[in-house]
Amino acid sequence: MGPERWSSRLGFLLATVGAAVGLGNVWRFSAVVGQNGGGAYLVPYLIAALICAVPMLVLELSVGRTLRTDVVSAFRSVRPAYAAAGWLVVGGVLLILSYYLVLTGWVFGFFLSWLAGTELTFAGFVDGWLPVGYFVAVTVLTGGVVSLGVRGGIERMARVVMPTVFVVLVGLALYAVTLSGWRAAAAFLFTPRLSVLGDPGIWSAAFGQVFFSMSVGQGIMLTYGSYVEDDADLLRSSLAITVLDIGAALVAGLVIFPIVFSFGLQPTLGTELAFTTLPTAFATMPFGRVVATAFFGLLFFAALSSSVALLEVGVAAAATTTRLERRPATVGITAGVFLLGIPSALSYSPANLSLLGRPVLDIIDESVGTFALPVSALLIVTVFVWVVDLEAVREDLGSLYPLVRYLIPVVLVGVTGAKVAGVARPAWRLLVGTARVDGVAVGIAAALLSFLIVVGWLLRNRGWSPPRVGRNRR
Repeated sequence: MGPERWSSRLGFLLATVGAAVGLGNVWRFSAVVGQNGGGAYLVPYLIAALICAVPMLVLELSVGRTLRTDVVSAFRSVRPAYAAAGWLVVGGVLLILSYYLVLTGWVFGFFLSWLAGTELTFAGFVDGWLPVGYFVAVTVLTGGVVSLGVRGGIERMARVVMPTVFVVLVGLALYAVTLSGWRAAAAFLFTPRLSVLGDPGIWSAAFGQVFFSMSVGQGIMLTYGSYVEDDADLLRSSLAITVLDIGAALVAGLVIFPIVFSFGLQPTLGTELAFTTLPTAFATMPFGRVVATAFFGLLFFAALSSSVALLEVGVAAAATTTRLERRPATVGITAGVFLLGIPSALSYSPANLSLLGRPVLDIIDESVGTFALPVSALLIVTVFVWVVDLEAVREDLGSLYPLVRYLIPVVLVGVTGAKVAGVARPAWRLLVGTARVDGVAVGIAAALLSFLIVVGWLLRNRGWSPPRVGRNRR
């Protein structure tokens, strides 16, 4: 099955921005900024975006366009045994998607609640079975979009969703200017305290957030790059994606922090802000229902676009390696993700499903959710920069090639080491004060990633094998 194509450069840009701009920008960015000193965090974050995110974007898009295939087949085209690494990347993405859809369902539930005029609390929300129902709904919706194809589903959704996201985001930011805490929020966000830049935790958080926020190292951009026309300027596109991604995160900060400072909230509360403290502020502020509906609607559409991108990685791999048509491949992968996500959905429900005294969702976040991305990114750099020499990729990277070849692997190893040492917090833990990456989480991550490698090795010779590409380095 030959790869589809984006209908235009605008469609490609909107789809890739939609993959990048998700909960990581609107929700997680503000949480990480609040936990890491406000403006001080922006210095390493912008540096990380420039020297890591842009080169990685170009690399993945270029590999995808050069090979015109999915993640697994791209690895297999270098050497059949490397298909195991491709399956590891895909498996990690689908595990992340399984609980990301649970979070998306929560956001969807809060959006519908405020739209209907019901002031929902998180404690009340998880006391019932609605979180599980919303998880089912968003899983079906995500699968439905992907089943319609690149142009008819993913691109069509992006053309509607992404302009809506940015319009709502700007509208909320303009409203935030009228709040009493706007000046304090702007000072907190844009005044760097250079004295704290010696803290390795801030640098680890910044580089980890950039990789997460830009959706690099997960095979998403490699997959989307396989649908790009040959004459597209990948460096210019990568710069545009980065600027829009950072812009969305900063504007989101100018929405959330004015509310935080106007209503006496703590900017260091982290991700629990979205479901516990911000709703309290919405209930008392002027036009609170409208603001809350817009805020959770914004979160939902951003999350949906990223969920679609994550699912597309698995569907593209399944469709290409098994020669299935898109719709049956989508049904199969979506069903698998749904089954994987059930334990996470039940962990915040009346079932209170837990493991070792922790909700299952938190366990997956602290393990695979924390370690899969840097491991996947390191595999992509190792195979497509160090092992194989693709002339087209080298040309697309140009002066960025040394950064990808030498700097980014060091950064990825450093970020992974910081996570193992417990310097970096998990991404989505609600109770930030008790979030941790300990030996149990590291052990579970190692076990799950090893399991994916074994499964990938067993599947390495299954399905369609693409032609070998490039020349291997000695």
